[in-house]
Amino acid sequence: MSEPVVVDYPLSAATADRTPVIDQMLARARAFAEPLIADETLDTGENTLAHADAVAAIVAHMGGSEAMQAASYLVYSCQHLNRPQEVIAKVFGDNFAALAVETTKLVHVQKQARSATSGAHLAEGAGAQTENVRKMLLAFSRDLRVVMLRLASRLQTLRYAAAVKVPVPESVARESLQVFAPLANRLGIWQVKWEIEDLSFRFLEPHTYKLIAQLLDEKRVEREGYVEQLRSRLEQQLNAEGVRATVQGRPKNIYSIVKKMRGKSLDFGQVFDILALRVVVPDVKDCYAALAWVHSRFQPIDEEFDDYIARPKPNGYQSLHTVVREVVNGQASKPIEIQIRTDEMHDHAEHGVAAHWAYKEAGHKGYAGVWASGEYDAKIAVLRQLLAWERDLSGGQQGQGLFDDRIYVLTPDAAIVELPQGATAVDFAYTVHTSLGHR
Repeated sequence: MSEPVVVDYPLSAATADRTPVIDQMLARARAFAEPLIADETLDTGENTLAHADAVAAIVAHMGGSEAMQAASYLVYSCQHLNRPQEVIAKVFGDNFAALAVETTKLVHVQKQARSATSGAHLAEGAGAQTENVRKMLLAFSRDLRVVMLRLASRLQTLRYAAAVKVPVPESVARESLQVFAPLANRLGIWQVKWEIEDLSFRFLEPHTYKLIAQLLDEKRVEREGYVEQLRSRLEQQLNAEGVRATVQGRPKNIYSIVKKMRGKSLDFGQVFDILALRVVVPDVKDCYAALAWVHSRFQPIDEEFDDYIARPKPNGYQSLHTVVREVVNGQASKPIEIQIRTDEMHDHAEHGVAAHWAYKEAGHKGYAGVWASGEYDAKIAVLRQLLAWERDLSGGQQGQGLFDDRIYVLTPDAAIVELPQGATAVDFAYTVHTSLGHR
């Protein structure tokens, strides 16, 4: 059995120094939790120990350390202990105890928010969701490891429901799609984002999900054969032209297909990037050389071209996007979306806001002006994306900010301080420390 691929996401860099290393921590944490949770069941019907095992595996895939994986077991032990902070601290130390208790508190907050949202009027439901997001933001800022544990747990909840073919409550599916998927997106954990989106959508709109899945499956053999032939030819010809390129097929998740169909009023056959290729090259000049070659051999659709290298997205994403048709005997084929990017851009697109830390040639200043020279800067980068995630969600209420009565400020120690709207620098100073305010 092959080892699972471990991906280094920004969260693993931002939390690297927070979790102390203890010998055999994973085995010890599981042994500690097993008698407490082996015979327990979660609200979803899943065995609690099995859920913790799965969460630990997901955390490992997200780049979490063995100690972070171990924390998965301690979180689910909390509610079965009379004094969880005291007991866990005695066995594993204050650091793990604080993480387990903080995560458990947030789970209860989210349950309450979902209860308030379901069965409430629209305005009341939005208010409960707003408070949920606010508390998530503040909990995450206190300890970024909570983010990783909550994302992993929610993904496993959805996976379990899909496996046993029992739908999750609508409030859980909606929260997953509207809160957790955007969170994963902002932090650059794309594989988690895509899977949460597809599984949530599967429960929210099962008929539409099945229809698109069926349409994709019907054309799969034909589509994959054509894409592979095109991929191989494109890679060979670009390399023959002196452009060192790796060309990959790019699968599309069901929710993104539906979103594009609805957003642009397209039918299934018109969604361009069901046929999609990605070209990865060594540097920026090769990106434009590859683009020129593609446009000289294929028929480009001008209005579908985007240069995200010259104009990066707010989260630092960079790539060239073009849509082309192959013309054979005077007949134009179906549109094919091609993305062209460098190795560094590809790593950033796959792994998130801090991927460029691995590339020293990017210099001290990385993508989108994010400074990154160590674990402190990693935390700042992730906190900035968390604040952007909150802003993304606040923009959904007819242009009205959900958090208009509050502002959030980052301290030099990389913590988020919540202040009322209109607060001054003096208010901030007093909030951090009374003696600082007196100055």
